[in-house]
Amino acid sequence: MAFIGGAMLGASAVGYLYVHGKIAGISGLIGQLFDGNQLLKRPAFWFLLGLICVPFLYGLFIQPEITIQASPWMMAIAGVLVGFGTRLGSGCTSGHGICGISRLSKRSFVATAIFMGAGMITVFVMRHILGGVL
Repeated sequence: MAFIGGAMLGASAVGYLYVHGKIAGISGLIGQLFDGNQLLKRPAFWFLLGLICVPFLYGLFIQPEITIQASPWMMAIAGVLVGFGTRLGSGCTSGHGICGISRLSKRSFVATAIFMGAGMITVFVMRHILGGVL
């Protein structure tokens, strides 16, 4: 199932770039929503709406088991840190990891390596050094 989801995500990113000439990075798409009037005429709005609605449609047919072990406070802090990192790295993981690497962008290769490395270090520290206490 992950392969199908990845293929659909890749196809949608390539399709968005081909049709609209813009990269389908989430932070960039959200930024496009605030760029002027006529929200419903913006392709970014429809793309993001699809990203939100499709999982609910998927859930009507297949119910995956999802467990969240983090506290709401930790999830909020993580969200703020991701937002900060997105601004610092000039793009989000989807922009660099999916769209940038597919365009062979050197900057995106470096950014994705840093995202992945920071994530691995964070998981190691949280699980093995701190023992998952937070």
